[in-house]
Amino acid sequence: MTTPPELSAEDALRLNVLLAGPVYAVRIDEGARTLHALTPRGEARIALNPTGRPERYFQRVRELLAGHALGSPGGYPVYLRRWTRMGQASEKNLEALLKLGEPEAVLAVAYAPGLTDELARRVWWAAQQMATTEIARVMLMHPAVRAGSMGPVLTAHLLDYLPFESDPLAALQTVRVVLAAGHLDADARSALWAKAKRRPHYLVGFLETLPDALPPEPARALPAGLPDTPAARLLARCYSGAGQSYLKAAELALDKAPIHEAVYLLLDLIGGYFAAGREAEGLPVPAAEAAALSALARLSQQDAAPILTRTTAVGPLMRRHLEPLIGPIIRHLRTLRGEP
Repeated sequence: MTTPPELSAEDALRLNVLLAGPVYAVRIDEGARTLHALTPRGEARIALNPTGRPERYFQRVRELLAGHALGSPGGYPVYLRRWTRMGQASEKNLEALLKLGEPEAVLAVAYAPGLTDELARRVWWAAQQMATTEIARVMLMHPAVRAGSMGPVLTAHLLDYLPFESDPLAALQTVRVVLAAGHLDADARSALWAKAKRRPHYLVGFLETLPDALPPEPARALPAGLPDTPAARLLARCYSGAGQSYLKAAELALDKAPIHEAVYLLLDLIGGYFAAGREAEGLPVPAAEAAALSALARLSQQDAAPILTRTTAVGPLMRRHLEPLIGPIIRHLRTLRGEP
C-alpha cells in the first residue's frame, strides 16, 4: 500500500495555525482545492497545494483534522461507525464530527437526536456542497431547530426547492415538515394549499398538521337534539367548514395517492380523526352517516397492508389494486359531506 503523502510545509503551517484557534466546522472543496473553516470571526479559507495524487492528499488533510478533533488521526471511520450504531453522541462529540471535512459526518450530525439550533447552523454551513434538501428536512424535524433561528431558514429553503422535487415521497415529507414547523404565514399556507389541489400528496401534511384550520368549505347544519358525547362532537367537527374541507381533501388525497407511504399515512390520519366515531350509534342522523363515522373510525394502515405488501405498483396501477378498500372509504367521506 502506498503511504499517503505528507502535507506540503505551507499547507501544514496554515492548517496548524487555523486549528490552534476555535473552529466550528470544516468543509473541503476538492475541485477548487480549498479548505473552508467556520470560526467565531466568520469563514476562513486555505488554498491547498496537493503533492502527488490529489485524492490521497485530501485524505491526509482529513487525517490531520481527525487527529485534532478526535485525538486519533486514523480513527475516524471506526469512530463514526460506532457512533452510528449507538445512535447517540454527546454534544461535544457532535461538534467534533463537524470539524472533519467529511460529508458522512455532517449527515450524522444532522440526523443526531442531540442536534441543537447552533449545531444546525454549523451543519447548514458545512453542507453547502451536499444534498441540502434532505439535510434541511431532517434537521427541521428537531423541536430545538424548529424553535430556533434555523427554523425559518430551513423552511424557506424547502419551500424554494419544493416545485423541483420530483420524488413524491420526498415532496410529501417536505410539506409535512414545513407545516409542522409552524413558520408559514397565512399567505404562504394559502399558496401551498393551492398547489396541493394540483399535487394531492401535499394534502397529507395539511390533514396531519392543520385538520381544523383548513380553508373552509360551506358548513352543514347540525341536526337538532345532539347529545354532548364524543361522537356528537365529532359530527359537529365534520359538519363545520373546516371539517367539510377535511373530508374533501381526504377524498382527493386518497383518490390520487401516488405511493404506498401516502396510503399508509392517510389511513392512519383518517382513523385518528374519526376515532370517536366508534360510538356513533344512537346519534340523530341518517343511518348511513352513523355507519360512515363508525367505519372511518376503524381505519389504519393495517387495512392496506395485505394489498400493498404484495405489490410494488405505484400510481394508477396501485390505486386499482386498492379500489376495494379505497372505494368504500371515499363513499363514506362523501356521505358525511351530504352527497348521495
